[in-house]
Amino acid sequence: MEDLFNYINPHNGKHSPMVAKSTLDVVVANKDRLNSAIIYDRDFSYNYFGFKTLERSYLLKINGKVAERPQHMLMRVSVGIHKEDIDAAIETYNLLSEKWFTHASPTLFNAGTNRPQLSSCFLLSMKDDSIEGIYDTLKQCALISKSAGGIGVAVSCIRATGSYIAGTNGNSNGLVPMLRVYNNTARYVDQGGNKRPGAFAIYLEPWHLDIFEFLDLKKNTGKEEQRARDLFFALWIPDLFMKRVETNQDWSLMCPNECPGLDEVWGEEFEKLYESYEKQGRVRKVVKAQQLWYAVIESQTETGTPYMLYKDSCNRKSNQQNLGTIKCSNLCTEVVEYTSKDEVAVCNLASLALNMYVTSEHTYDFKKLAEVTKVIVRNLNKIIDINYYPVPEACLSNKRHRPIGIGVQGLADAFILMRYPFESPEAQLLNKQIFETIYYGALEASCELAKELGPYETYGGSPVSKGILQYDMWNVTPTDLWDWKILKEKIAKYGVRNSLLIAPMPTASTAQILGNNESIEPYTSNIYTRRVLSGEFQIVNPHLLKDLTERGLWNEEMKNQIIACNGSIQSIPEIPDDLKQLYKTVWEISQKTVLKMAAERGAFIDQSQSLNIHIAEPNYGKLTSMHFYGWKQGLKTGMYYLRTRPAANPIQFTLNKEKLKDKEKASKEEEEKERNTAAMVCSLENREECLMCGS
Repeated sequence: MEDLFNYINPHNGKHSPMVAKSTLDVVVANKDRLNSAIIYDRDFSYNYFGFKTLERSYLLKINGKVAERPQHMLMRVSVGIHKEDIDAAIETYNLLSEKWFTHASPTLFNAGTNRPQLSSCFLLSMKDDSIEGIYDTLKQCALISKSAGGIGVAVSCIRATGSYIAGTNGNSNGLVPMLRVYNNTARYVDQGGNKRPGAFAIYLEPWHLDIFEFLDLKKNTGKEEQRARDLFFALWIPDLFMKRVETNQDWSLMCPNECPGLDEVWGEEFEKLYESYEKQGRVRKVVKAQQLWYAVIESQTETGTPYMLYKDSCNRKSNQQNLGTIKCSNLCTEVVEYTSKDEVAVCNLASLALNMYVTSEHTYDFKKLAEVTKVIVRNLNKIIDINYYPVPEACLSNKRHRPIGIGVQGLADAFILMRYPFESPEAQLLNKQIFETIYYGALEASCELAKELGPYETYGGSPVSKGILQYDMWNVTPTDLWDWKILKEKIAKYGVRNSLLIAPMPTASTAQILGNNESIEPYTSNIYTRRVLSGEFQIVNPHLLKDLTERGLWNEEMKNQIIACNGSIQSIPEIPDDLKQLYKTVWEISQKTVLKMAAERGAFIDQSQSLNIHIAEPNYGKLTSMHFYGWKQGLKTGMYYLRTRPAANPIQFTLNKEKLKDKEKASKEEEEKERNTAAMVCSLENREECLMCGS
């Protein structure tokens, strides 16, 4: 620690401490206790890729050489969060180093340093539909991105192409040129000096006149000046749009300058205002709702985006609905928080490693899960108070509402360890009870903190202050695992310290460190290739490897068969049926089940969840019925990314493509468009019979 503090920058000869003086002082004052608490053997519990990930991005370096062991990093993070509270620091260190949970990447990067920017997500809405508002918001994005934050920005209030600008007596160029400026800022200002590229997700409501151009921004073809491929795009969809697509009605496109306030209301209020603008003739363009839907599906098939979030569900089921209308989510679609011109929403994250709570007797330790959840809540509350905020609006928002985001990793690993196939009734019940437990533990800890420190500032008027919890908003009754009646009585008496608590995030990097499957996802393959500087490695699902080895089935030939089957084991005759059920990949699991399980856990998730959809060979019918099923289940996030598999052999595809004549190609494109439209309409009209949902 002293070496890190005393670091002299060789380029300018200046003292450039890598850890904060306050952190060093605590370590020096308590060095014997802290040193004796560190168990260095735990460094060897990381697998090769976990260790390499730590080495590449997480461990502090002096002149390019790693200066921390993983255990040092975990103790730095623990002391960085808890300062002089050594008991709490050692408790956190032990839970982190035994892999019960992990804090988010920015917390691991920056805790205990001079600039402890420990938050993962920031959400902004445009300050104003003016040059000042647009560039003030852009500056906020740059400052946040510099400090390693991912960003979600709501742009529905920006006037559309051709709209009148009174100040210059000219017409607006619309969203696309503005978003290209944001695109270049994202490229220029990376997250904390090359640790992660800058990442902005742009949220737009589908009534905006520039929606069709917006849907093309990420496409691989087309004019460069009409593209912004470094941004990520998301739709903030009101129920009215889905209803009109379903019934094949017209959809009116408007300019927010001429039809103000649509982004400030939701539900019935939105529908009344939108329909009043239609009646007043303030509409700029009328299209068939299904024509716009077709463009959405086309973009998703080509680029995997836009993300799909349902505005009315996000607002109707939010504990922040007393603050105003929520206008966007974050970069990864799991954080749903209120923003305004004076407030930049922030979320501090941590994830529970669900595989750890499976006991040797194949039971699930819900008691331990609730205990660790409570530690996370206390940690994240301390982070809110000690955090470095890149912009003052973020500090204001976070200290007023105190939202946190607890997620998970290794859900698929937990199912395998319990010997539950992903789609089995047992897995579906465990999925529900895990999130019930996390929500219960988080609320209980937040209530205990409120008893000690008082509820968060804007608690009055929130659903929780009226005794309404997340599952009440979904009209769901919890299982009998926990006593919710007693908890509600405690909350009625003391309140809660945090407006929001649960937000299952993607966990891409931290799951790699801990050696778990990501987030709530099934395994995408049972074998895959990892390329690193030292070469190319074939990695096998470790649970499958163990099972095959124990049954005497693992050998070179078996490995080659799994590779030949693209990581699937379903068609390998030597493998018994029980293992085939247990090791289905995401491509072999019904996405209807994935969406159903998302809704079942959703009743205990007060923010939202990063929900990827995997369809090997998507068509417009499959995607349409999948989106409508998710919307009708009441999901807040209908889809994060659409993941697909290439349908054809690329070499064959190229050869065939080269042989096509232009005329044939044009007629095939026309045929395909007709086929896609028919599939889309068919899936809307015959939802129950649609093949997709049983795929």
